[in-house]
Amino acid sequence: MRFVIHLLLMIAVALGIGFGLSWYALNDGRLFGGAQIGPWSAWPDVGSGQPNPYTRAHLARAASLQLGLSEGIQFAASADSAGEPLIRNCTYHLGGTTPLATFWTLYAVDSDGINIAAPDGQAAIRSDSLARANDGAITLNVGTRLMPGNWLELTGTGPFSLVLTLYDTTVFSGLNGSTNNMPSIEREDCA
Repeated sequence: MRFVIHLLLMIAVALGIGFGLSWYALNDGRLFGGAQIGPWSAWPDVGSGQPNPYTRAHLARAASLQLGLSEGIQFAASADSAGEPLIRNCTYHLGGTTPLATFWTLYAVDSDGINIAAPDGQAAIRSDSLARANDGAITLNVGTRLMPGNWLELTGTGPFSLVLTLYDTTVFSGLNGSTNNMPSIEREDCA
């Protein structure tokens, strides 16, 4: 009887660890093919002809149209640079530079992947319509309350994620692509 209890306990522990690692690989994935740069995460081989098994599982779970390897890459952030979750009752300031890309977009989504931009505002910030600092750095604000400068107005309440899509970029290609210049996400004030 004691043997059976130990066996069942070992099976339960093994299943718990297995399911936990599977959940982690599909949701975070930094140890299994994903890349983390500050608050931004991406799946570098998502558009390759032979993605690793963890990337394939992530793609199946996301069920969204992905960019090809030569077309670009998508980064997502659900926390600010201090590691705090992004929530809509706070305002955020993004600053710095982005990796070299022909074009990029930034938009906000809820936990279901639905764009949460205000209906009468712009759905995304685009690199070609952004007012920049003299040194070329970006400075933009995200939140539900009016803010000066480049502003992505959000609607609703609750957590959200920012999605930065770089088009025609050399990031992760080994051709002088650099991710050291991802924008920071700084929490300003909260209501």
